[in-house]
Amino acid sequence: DFKNFLRMDANSFDELLDMITPLIEKQKTNMRDPISPNERLSVTLRYLATGNSFQDLKFNTAISPQAIGKIVID
Repeated sequence: DFKNFLRMDANSFDELLDMITPLIEKQKTNMRDPISPNERLSVTLRYLATGNSFQDLKFNTAISPQAIGKIVID
């Protein structure tokens, strides 16, 4: 299911996550916890794999469409 959902196996995902975590990780603030690098990568890969709109992806991820737009661009 993992490979079908993100179009890559878990080992490749973990390797890619290790490489880009320093680039996509955000700092914690007093207002809220940041979206984790794992979630940021998975929503980006899902967008690239399916081409679904940000509005559709919000139901799979519980992340606002506005935040998804910023994540994908990053």
